[in-house]
Amino acid sequence: MGGSRTYPYGSTSAVRAHVLAALGVLKLATADQMHRLMAPGHKDNKAFRNAALDLARHGLAVSEGSARDGNKLWSLTPLGLDAAAEVLGRPVGEMGGTARGAARSGAPHAMAVNEKVIAITRTPATATRPVPRQQPAPRPTVTEQEPAPGLVLEPQGMGWIGSWSTEVPLSLPTSRGNRAGVRADAVLQAPKAGLPVLFVEVDNCTESADTLAAKFEKYLRYFRLKTKNPLGSESPVWRAQYPSTGREGHPPVVVVFNPGIRTGPQALKNRMNTVMELTRLVWSGSYHGVAGGYGAGERDGYYGYADAIPFLFTTLDRLQTSGLRDAVWWRCGHGQWETLPDALTNPADHDAWYARDEQRRRQRDEERESQHQEWAAERERWAQEPDPDPEPAPEAAPCERCKGPITGPLGYDLEFAPPEDGRHCPSCRTDLRQQYPTLRQAVFGRRPRSN
Repeated sequence: MGGSRTYPYGSTSAVRAHVLAALGVLKLATADQMHRLMAPGHKDNKAFRNAALDLARHGLAVSEGSARDGNKLWSLTPLGLDAAAEVLGRPVGEMGGTARGAARSGAPHAMAVNEKVIAITRTPATATRPVPRQQPAPRPTVTEQEPAPGLVLEPQGMGWIGSWSTEVPLSLPTSRGNRAGVRADAVLQAPKAGLPVLFVEVDNCTESADTLAAKFEKYLRYFRLKTKNPLGSESPVWRAQYPSTGREGHPPVVVVFNPGIRTGPQALKNRMNTVMELTRLVWSGSYHGVAGGYGAGERDGYYGYADAIPFLFTTLDRLQTSGLRDAVWWRCGHGQWETLPDALTNPADHDAWYARDEQRRRQRDEERESQHQEWAAERERWAQEPDPDPEPAPEAAPCERCKGPITGPLGYDLEFAPPEDGRHCPSCRTDLRQQYPTLRQAVFGRRPRSN
């Protein structure tokens, strides 16, 4: 398509808006990256190259160098940044800087951040509307919603270009005012995808593990900052800019490792383990034991994550090949690769303990109900059985002296009878008491006979 006097390279307003939006967020990008991020359904990146050239002619874009793969790097001028704010619908004050001069070194870190944004966003590829031509027989046109012939659809991503912000300063208060305590490589806000806010860091494995770990201690200090609202209650400073995550604890932070050819698989694994150990106090929760009737020697409790950062690892090649909705996320403290929703779930937290406690309560209720049913069935069985015949009274032994009933004859007055000895009836006990004592009894006295 030929150009015009205003836009000699023949770019369209839609593609120019794509370039402004991409550079407004990424700050620095190649035409190929803008093509894959904004409109992967286009045949190639020629339309984006032409749009960047037209924007440069009007003083909105500039190219000051090339990436290490040889592709020309584009960035916006201050005037182009204002135009990008209009396209993205953002205040100019939130657009950040223009990244002037960064292209002269090839910007390897910025290129890795761009690739990470492309891998997570995964803009759906739709075909472009073909230019109608004069042909003998009309042929059906392809709508914009239909995929281009032979186009392989990528897995679904999260958010769009307007969901991202890059090089975001997170300020910490000091005695001299505010200073940037940490600068996030990128921030994603995709509530529809279950991510109200996600802080992303890209590690090219060029700095030491200690330097990388120290950055997340600054994250923790920033998330701990409190501010008072007009009503006098305190709330986190980060909530003034970002929505609540809906989970206990601070917002999640993801580290996307990009080892390239510099770091092998084992060296990358060692680096991940080192960073995880150095940041254990950042991501690990605090244990709270709960006293309860759990049985002898049994204890239970949960981990609280109110002051912990959900710390996730992944690699750029995993995001690019598998897609972010697969098990490509390693949550520190989980010990396995998981999907993003599973990785963001706090391990062994209060909800997990509450679920276990509810299960125990239901089990106790079921056991108690089963016991009550057994008791009711036993009572029912007892109620249906006839009363047993009364046992006959045991026969009393006869009197040793008269062989009569030991209780004495009927009508005998027991008031004046000697005490019972268990061997004689009242009459015999009286007779025995009235007998004259023998010589021995007179000398030594009467002694009761043992039974």
